[in-house]
Amino acid sequence: MADIRPFKAVRPKNGLEKWIAALPYDVYSRKEASEKVKGDDLSFLRIDRAETQLDDSVDTYDDRVYEKARELFEEMLAKGEFTEDEKESYYLYELTMNGRSQTGIVAVASIDDYLNNTIKKHENTRADKEVDRIRHVDTLSAQTGPIFLAYRGSFVIDEIIEKVKAGEPYFDFYSDDLIRHRGFLISDPEDIAEIRSAFSEMDSIYIADGHHRCASAVKVGLKRREADPDYSPDAGFNYFLSVLFPERELMIMDYNRVVKDLNGHDKKEILDYFSQRGTLLRVKDKEPYHPKSKGNIGIYIDGEWYSFYFDNSFATDDPVRSLDVSRLQDEFLEPLFGIEDPRTDNRIDFVGGIRGLRELERRTGIAFAMYPTSIRELFKVADEGMLMPPKSTW
Repeated sequence: MADIRPFKAVRPKNGLEKWIAALPYDVYSRKEASEKVKGDDLSFLRIDRAETQLDDSVDTYDDRVYEKARELFEEMLAKGEFTEDEKESYYLYELTMNGRSQTGIVAVASIDDYLNNTIKKHENTRADKEVDRIRHVDTLSAQTGPIFLAYRGSFVIDEIIEKVKAGEPYFDFYSDDLIRHRGFLISDPEDIAEIRSAFSEMDSIYIADGHHRCASAVKVGLKRREADPDYSPDAGFNYFLSVLFPERELMIMDYNRVVKDLNGHDKKEILDYFSQRGTLLRVKDKEPYHPKSKGNIGIYIDGEWYSFYFDNSFATDDPVRSLDVSRLQDEFLEPLFGIEDPRTDNRIDFVGGIRGLRELERRTGIAFAMYPTSIRELFKVADEGMLMPPKSTW
Protein backbone atom coordinates (compact mmCIF):
# COMPACT_ATOMS: atom_id res chain seq x y z
CA MET A 1 0.00 0.00 0.00
CA ALA A 2 1.60 3.24 -1.14
CA ASP A 3 2.32 5.94 1.44
CA ILE A 4 2.08 9.20 -0.51
CA ARG A 5 1.86 12.13 1.88
CA PRO A 6 1.14 15.87 1.82
CA PHE A 7 3.93 18.12 3.03
CA LYS A 8 4.91 21.71 3.79
CA ALA A 9 6.59 22.84 0.61
CA VAL A 10 9.44 25.30 0.41
CA ARG A 11 8.57 27.11 -2.81
CA PRO A 12 9.36 30.33 -4.65
CA LYS A 13 7.77 33.53 -3.46
CA ASN A 14 4.71 34.35 -5.56
CA GLY A 15 5.83 36.06 -8.75
CA LEU A 16 9.34 34.58 -8.74
CA GLU A 17 8.44 31.09 -10.03
CA LYS A 18 9.39 31.79 -13.65
CA TRP A 19 12.78 33.16 -12.66
CA ILE A 20 13.69 30.47 -10.12
CA ALA A 21 12.47 27.45 -12.14
CA ALA A 22 15.23 25.52 -13.91
CA LEU A 23 15.64 22.37 -15.95
CA PRO A 24 17.07 19.28 -14.18
CA TYR A 25 20.69 19.53 -13.12
CA ASP A 26 21.86 16.67 -15.34
CA VAL A 27 20.81 18.06 -18.73
CA TYR A 28 23.72 20.53 -18.75
CA SER A 29 27.46 20.17 -18.98
CA ARG A 30 29.43 22.30 -16.53
CA LYS A 31 30.15 24.84 -19.25
CA GLU A 32 26.50 25.00 -20.34
CA ALA A 33 25.31 25.38 -16.76
CA SER A 34 27.79 28.20 -16.14
CA GLU A 35 26.60 30.04 -19.25
CA LYS A 36 22.97 29.54 -18.25
CA VAL A 37 23.32 31.14 -14.81
CA LYS A 38 25.75 33.92 -15.74
CA GLY A 39 24.39 37.16 -14.28
CA ASP A 40 21.35 35.34 -12.86
CA ASP A 41 20.77 35.66 -9.12
CA LEU A 42 17.57 33.61 -8.96
CA SER A 43 17.86 30.44 -11.06
CA PHE A 44 17.70 27.28 -8.97
CA LEU A 45 20.37 25.88 -11.26
CA ARG A 46 22.87 27.91 -9.20
CA ILE A 47 21.98 25.67 -6.26
CA ASP A 48 21.63 22.44 -8.21
CA ARG A 49 24.99 23.03 -9.91
CA ALA A 50 26.80 25.20 -7.38
CA GLU A 51 30.18 24.63 -9.07
CA THR A 52 28.99 27.32 -11.49
CA GLN A 53 29.47 29.83 -8.67
CA LEU A 54 33.09 28.81 -8.08
CA ASP A 55 36.31 29.05 -10.05
CA ASP A 56 36.72 26.54 -12.86
CA SER A 57 39.70 25.07 -11.02
CA VAL A 58 37.37 23.72 -8.31
CA ASP A 59 36.34 20.14 -9.04
CA THR A 60 32.63 19.55 -9.65
CA TYR A 61 32.47 17.22 -6.64
CA ASP A 62 34.65 19.22 -4.26
CA ASP A 63 33.29 19.73 -0.72
CA ARG A 64 33.15 23.45 -1.43
CA VAL A 65 30.53 22.88 -4.14
CA TYR A 66 28.03 21.37 -1.70
CA GLU A 67 28.77 24.00 0.93
CA LYS A 68 28.18 26.69 -1.68
CA ALA A 69 24.85 25.10 -2.60
CA ARG A 70 23.74 25.21 1.04
CA GLU A 71 24.92 28.81 1.37
CA LEU A 72 22.92 29.89 -1.70
CA PHE A 73 19.82 28.00 -0.56
CA GLU A 74 19.90 29.50 2.93
CA GLU A 75 20.53 32.94 1.44
CA MET A 76 17.41 32.71 -0.74
CA LEU A 77 15.38 31.56 2.26
CA ALA A 78 16.66 34.48 4.33
CA LYS A 79 15.76 36.95 1.58
CA GLY A 80 12.23 35.56 1.34
CA GLU A 81 12.77 34.38 -2.23
CA PHE A 82 11.71 30.97 -0.94
CA THR A 83 8.88 30.60 1.55
CA GLU A 84 7.72 27.56 3.52
CA ASP A 85 4.02 26.75 3.67
CA GLU A 86 2.48 26.60 7.14
CA LYS A 87 0.17 23.64 6.48
CA GLU A 88 0.77 20.25 4.94
CA SER A 89 -0.76 20.17 1.49
CA TYR A 90 -0.69 18.38 -1.81
CA TYR A 91 0.01 20.43 -4.91
CA LEU A 92 -0.86 20.13 -8.59
CA TYR A 93 1.72 20.72 -11.29
CA GLU A 94 0.44 21.08 -14.85
CA LEU A 95 2.66 21.27 -17.93
CA THR A 96 1.34 22.12 -21.38
CA MET A 97 3.33 21.67 -24.59
CA ASN A 98 1.90 22.12 -28.09
CA GLY A 99 -1.63 22.18 -26.68
CA ARG A 100 -1.26 18.93 -24.73
CA SER A 101 -1.35 19.03 -20.93
CA GLN A 102 -0.43 16.61 -18.19
CA THR A 103 -1.09 17.17 -14.51
CA GLY A 104 0.62 15.52 -11.58
CA ILE A 105 0.23 15.46 -7.81
CA VAL A 106 3.24 16.91 -5.99
CA ALA A 107 3.76 15.00 -2.75
CA VAL A 108 6.35 13.08 -0.78
CA ALA A 109 6.78 9.32 -1.20
CA SER A 110 8.08 6.84 1.36
CA ILE A 111 11.60 5.45 1.19
CA ASP A 112 10.17 2.24 2.67
CA ASP A 113 7.91 1.89 -0.36
CA TYR A 114 11.05 2.09 -2.49
CA LEU A 115 12.80 -0.52 -0.36
CA ASN A 116 9.86 -2.96 -0.35
CA ASN A 117 9.27 -2.51 -4.09
CA THR A 118 5.86 -0.85 -3.85
CA ILE A 119 7.65 1.84 -5.84
CA LYS A 120 8.95 -0.14 -8.78
CA LYS A 121 12.11 0.45 -10.79
CA HIS A 122 12.99 -0.42 -14.36
CA GLU A 123 16.57 0.87 -14.51
CA ASN A 124 19.82 0.12 -12.71
CA THR A 125 21.69 2.95 -11.03
CA ARG A 126 25.42 3.67 -10.91
CA ALA A 127 26.97 4.32 -7.52
CA ASP A 128 29.20 7.10 -8.86
CA LYS A 129 26.19 9.02 -10.17
CA GLU A 130 24.34 8.57 -6.87
CA VAL A 131 27.13 10.02 -4.73
CA ASP A 132 26.77 13.56 -6.08
CA ARG A 133 23.04 13.78 -5.29
CA ILE A 134 23.49 12.03 -1.94
CA ARG A 135 25.93 14.74 -0.90
CA HIS A 136 23.72 17.48 -2.32
CA VAL A 137 20.54 16.37 -0.52
CA ASP A 138 22.41 15.57 2.69
CA THR A 139 24.28 18.88 2.83
CA LEU A 140 21.18 20.99 2.13
CA SER A 141 18.83 18.81 4.21
CA ALA A 142 16.37 19.33 1.38
CA GLN A 143 14.92 17.25 -1.44
CA THR A 144 16.03 19.45 -4.29
CA GLY A 145 14.74 17.51 -7.31
CA PRO A 146 11.40 15.72 -7.65
CA ILE A 147 11.17 12.10 -8.76
CA PHE A 148 8.84 11.51 -11.72
CA LEU A 149 6.43 8.76 -10.64
CA ALA A 150 3.49 7.19 -12.48
CA TYR A 151 0.39 5.38 -11.28
CA ARG A 152 -2.42 3.51 -13.01
CA GLY A 153 -5.11 6.07 -12.26
CA SER A 154 -7.81 6.86 -9.72
CA PHE A 155 -11.30 8.28 -10.29
CA VAL A 156 -11.18 9.83 -6.81
CA ILE A 157 -7.94 11.67 -7.54
CA ASP A 158 -9.14 12.63 -11.03
CA GLU A 159 -12.25 14.32 -9.61
CA ILE A 160 -10.23 16.30 -7.08
CA ILE A 161 -7.75 17.38 -9.75
CA GLU A 162 -10.59 18.56 -12.00
CA LYS A 163 -12.19 20.51 -9.14
CA VAL A 164 -8.95 22.16 -8.03
CA LYS A 165 -7.95 23.13 -11.58
CA ALA A 166 -11.26 24.98 -11.96
CA GLY A 167 -9.86 27.48 -9.48
CA GLU A 168 -7.03 29.98 -9.79
CA PRO A 169 -3.44 28.72 -10.05
CA TYR A 170 -0.89 30.13 -7.66
CA PHE A 171 1.60 30.33 -10.51
CA ASP A 172 1.20 30.40 -14.27
CA PHE A 173 4.11 31.09 -16.61
CA TYR A 174 5.78 30.07 -19.85
CA SER A 175 9.38 28.89 -19.75
CA ASP A 176 11.90 29.72 -22.48
CA ASP A 177 11.04 26.49 -24.32
CA LEU A 178 7.40 27.69 -24.57
CA ILE A 179 6.09 25.10 -22.11
CA ARG A 180 3.35 26.46 -19.89
CA HIS A 181 3.66 25.70 -16.18
CA ARG A 182 0.79 26.05 -13.71
CA GLY A 183 0.62 25.20 -10.02
CA PHE A 184 -2.37 24.72 -7.73
CA LEU A 185 -2.65 24.22 -3.98
CA ILE A 186 -4.71 21.35 -2.53
CA SER A 187 -5.32 22.39 1.07
CA ASP A 188 -8.88 21.21 1.77
CA PRO A 189 -8.63 18.58 4.56
CA GLU A 190 -11.23 16.32 2.91
CA ASP A 191 -9.41 16.41 -0.43
CA ILE A 192 -6.11 15.66 1.29
CA ALA A 193 -7.60 12.70 3.15
CA GLU A 194 -9.21 11.30 -0.02
CA ILE A 195 -6.00 11.59 -2.05
CA ARG A 196 -3.93 9.92 0.64
CA SER A 197 -6.50 7.13 0.97
CA ALA A 198 -6.64 6.60 -2.81
CA PHE A 199 -2.87 6.20 -3.00
CA SER A 200 -2.89 3.85 0.00
CA GLU A 201 -5.07 1.45 -2.00
CA MET A 202 -2.48 1.18 -4.78
CA ASP A 203 -0.17 -1.82 -4.78
CA SER A 204 2.31 -0.31 -7.23
CA ILE A 205 3.76 3.08 -8.11
CA TYR A 206 6.36 3.31 -10.89
CA ILE A 207 9.48 5.40 -11.36
CA ALA A 208 9.10 6.98 -14.78
CA ASP A 209 12.27 9.06 -14.51
CA GLY A 210 14.78 9.91 -11.81
CA HIS A 211 16.16 6.54 -10.71
CA HIS A 212 19.45 8.07 -9.56
CA ARG A 213 17.80 10.95 -7.69
CA CYS A 214 15.45 8.48 -6.04
CA ALA A 215 18.19 6.06 -5.00
CA SER A 216 20.18 8.99 -3.61
CA ALA A 217 17.25 10.29 -1.55
CA VAL A 218 16.65 6.82 -0.13
CA LYS A 219 20.29 6.43 0.86
CA VAL A 220 20.26 9.81 2.62
CA GLY A 221 17.20 8.66 4.55
CA LEU A 222 18.90 5.42 5.58
CA LYS A 223 21.99 7.35 6.63
CA ARG A 224 19.87 9.63 8.83
CA ARG A 225 18.11 6.63 10.36
CA GLU A 226 21.43 5.05 11.23
CA ALA A 227 22.55 8.26 12.92
CA ASP A 228 19.30 8.45 14.92
CA PRO A 229 18.01 4.96 15.87
CA ASP A 230 15.07 6.56 17.71
CA TYR A 231 13.95 8.51 14.64
CA SER A 232 10.32 9.48 14.20
CA PRO A 233 8.47 7.73 11.34
CA ASP A 234 7.23 11.19 10.34
CA ALA A 235 10.73 12.67 10.00
CA GLY A 236 11.25 14.33 6.63
CA PHE A 237 14.19 12.13 5.67
CA ASN A 238 11.84 9.13 5.46
CA TYR A 239 10.25 10.64 2.35
CA PHE A 240 11.34 12.07 -0.97
CA LEU A 241 9.86 14.76 -3.19
CA SER A 242 7.81 13.36 -6.07
CA VAL A 243 5.42 14.32 -8.83
CA LEU A 244 2.91 11.56 -9.57
CA PHE A 245 1.15 11.40 -12.94
CA PRO A 246 -1.67 9.02 -13.92
CA GLU A 247 -0.76 6.79 -16.85
CA ARG A 248 -3.48 8.24 -19.12
CA GLU A 249 -1.82 11.67 -18.91
CA LEU A 250 1.63 10.48 -19.87
CA MET A 251 3.07 10.59 -23.34
CA ILE A 252 6.26 8.67 -23.97
CA MET A 253 8.06 9.94 -27.04
CA ASP A 254 10.13 7.91 -29.44
CA TYR A 255 13.83 7.34 -28.76
CA ASN A 256 15.50 6.85 -32.12
CA ARG A 257 18.78 5.23 -33.13
CA VAL A 258 21.57 6.25 -35.50
CA VAL A 259 24.39 3.87 -36.44
CA LYS A 260 27.31 5.91 -37.76
CA ASP A 261 28.59 3.39 -40.33
CA LEU A 262 27.32 0.33 -42.18
CA ASN A 263 29.84 -2.09 -40.65
CA GLY A 264 31.37 -2.90 -44.03
CA HIS A 265 28.06 -3.68 -45.75
CA ASP A 266 26.56 -1.84 -48.71
CA LYS A 267 23.02 -0.52 -48.91
CA LYS A 268 21.68 -3.48 -50.90
CA GLU A 269 23.05 -6.03 -48.42
CA ILE A 270 21.44 -4.20 -45.54
CA LEU A 271 18.04 -3.84 -47.22
CA ASP A 272 18.12 -7.51 -48.24
CA TYR A 273 18.87 -8.50 -44.65
CA PHE A 274 15.81 -6.61 -43.42
CA SER A 275 13.61 -7.92 -46.26
CA GLN A 276 14.39 -11.50 -45.27
CA ARG A 277 13.28 -10.86 -41.68
CA GLY A 278 10.09 -8.86 -42.11
CA THR A 279 8.23 -6.58 -44.52
CA LEU A 280 10.26 -3.73 -46.04
CA LEU A 281 8.68 -1.03 -48.23
CA ARG A 282 10.32 2.05 -49.71
CA VAL A 283 8.49 5.28 -48.85
CA LYS A 284 7.73 7.14 -52.06
CA ASP A 285 7.38 10.68 -50.74
CA LYS A 286 10.24 12.68 -49.25
CA GLU A 287 8.72 13.17 -45.81
CA PRO A 288 10.24 11.33 -42.84
CA TYR A 289 8.44 8.09 -42.07
CA HIS A 290 6.64 7.99 -38.73
CA PRO A 291 6.05 4.40 -37.57
CA LYS A 292 2.36 3.56 -37.41
CA SER A 293 2.22 1.02 -34.59
CA LYS A 294 4.21 -1.30 -32.36
CA GLY A 295 6.23 -3.62 -34.57
CA ASN A 296 6.79 -0.95 -37.23
CA ILE A 297 9.95 1.17 -37.58
CA GLY A 298 11.26 3.68 -40.08
CA ILE A 299 14.68 3.20 -41.70
CA TYR A 300 16.60 6.09 -43.27
CA ILE A 301 19.56 5.22 -45.48
CA ASP A 302 21.23 7.01 -48.38
CA GLY A 303 18.58 9.73 -48.60
CA GLU A 304 15.60 7.36 -48.62
CA TRP A 305 13.01 6.31 -46.05
CA TYR A 306 11.70 2.77 -45.68
CA SER A 307 8.91 1.28 -43.59
CA PHE A 308 9.79 -2.00 -41.90
CA TYR A 309 7.49 -4.40 -40.04
CA PHE A 310 9.09 -7.05 -37.86
CA ASP A 311 8.21 -10.66 -38.64
CA ASN A 312 4.95 -11.18 -36.75
CA SER A 313 5.64 -14.87 -36.22
CA PHE A 314 7.91 -13.82 -33.35
CA ALA A 315 6.14 -14.45 -30.06
CA THR A 316 7.41 -14.22 -26.51
CA ASP A 317 5.95 -13.55 -23.09
CA ASP A 318 9.17 -11.82 -22.10
CA PRO A 319 8.20 -8.14 -21.62
CA VAL A 320 11.74 -6.95 -22.43
CA ARG A 321 12.53 -9.10 -25.47
CA SER A 322 9.17 -8.19 -27.03
CA LEU A 323 9.94 -4.46 -27.03
CA ASP A 324 10.66 -2.97 -30.46
CA VAL A 325 13.96 -1.54 -29.21
CA SER A 326 14.99 -5.02 -28.02
CA ARG A 327 14.02 -6.68 -31.29
CA LEU A 328 15.95 -4.08 -33.29
CA GLN A 329 19.00 -4.62 -31.09
CA ASP A 330 18.83 -8.43 -30.96
CA GLU A 331 17.83 -9.13 -34.56
CA PHE A 332 19.66 -6.37 -36.44
CA LEU A 333 21.99 -4.01 -34.58
CA GLU A 334 24.11 -6.77 -33.04
CA PRO A 335 24.26 -9.40 -35.83
CA LEU A 336 24.31 -6.99 -38.78
CA PHE A 337 26.05 -3.88 -37.46
CA GLY A 338 28.17 -5.42 -34.69
CA ILE A 339 26.64 -3.28 -31.91
CA GLU A 340 27.03 -5.69 -28.98
CA ASP A 341 26.45 -3.23 -26.15
CA PRO A 342 24.59 -0.03 -27.11
CA ARG A 343 25.48 1.52 -23.76
CA THR A 344 29.20 1.58 -24.53
CA ASP A 345 29.56 1.39 -28.33
CA ASN A 346 30.37 4.86 -29.67
CA ARG A 347 29.18 3.87 -33.15
CA ILE A 348 25.55 4.23 -32.06
CA ASP A 349 23.82 7.44 -31.07
CA PHE A 350 20.38 8.03 -29.59
CA VAL A 351 18.13 10.90 -30.65
CA GLY A 352 15.15 11.89 -28.51
CA GLY A 353 11.85 12.25 -30.30
CA ILE A 354 11.48 15.87 -29.27
CA ARG A 355 14.19 16.70 -31.84
CA GLY A 356 12.09 15.34 -34.69
CA LEU A 357 12.87 12.91 -37.50
CA ARG A 358 14.59 15.55 -39.65
CA GLU A 359 17.41 15.31 -37.14
CA LEU A 360 17.92 11.69 -38.26
CA GLU A 361 18.30 12.83 -41.86
CA ARG A 362 21.19 15.08 -40.87
CA ARG A 363 23.22 12.14 -39.57
CA THR A 364 25.51 9.83 -41.54
CA GLY A 365 25.18 6.05 -41.66
CA ILE A 366 21.74 4.58 -41.08
CA ALA A 367 18.93 5.79 -38.81
CA PHE A 368 15.99 4.02 -37.22
CA ALA A 369 12.77 5.82 -36.25
CA MET A 370 11.06 3.92 -33.45
CA TYR A 371 7.41 3.69 -32.45
CA PRO A 372 7.21 4.99 -28.86
CA THR A 373 7.34 2.45 -26.06
CA SER A 374 4.02 2.55 -24.20
CA ILE A 375 3.66 3.29 -20.51
CA ARG A 376 1.92 -0.10 -20.18
CA GLU A 377 5.00 -1.82 -21.58
CA LEU A 378 7.13 0.01 -19.01
CA PHE A 379 4.75 -1.02 -16.20
CA LYS A 380 4.89 -4.66 -17.32
CA VAL A 381 8.69 -4.70 -17.29
CA ALA A 382 8.78 -3.13 -13.82
CA ASP A 383 6.11 -5.51 -12.49
CA GLU A 384 8.29 -8.44 -13.53
CA GLY A 385 11.28 -6.93 -11.74
CA MET A 386 13.12 -6.58 -15.04
CA LEU A 387 15.09 -3.72 -16.58
CA MET A 388 14.22 -1.65 -19.62
CA PRO A 389 16.86 -1.63 -22.38
CA PRO A 390 19.02 1.51 -22.60
CA LYS A 391 17.35 4.56 -24.15
CA SER A 392 13.91 2.96 -24.42
CA THR A 393 11.79 5.95 -23.45
CA TRP A 394 11.95 9.72 -23.90
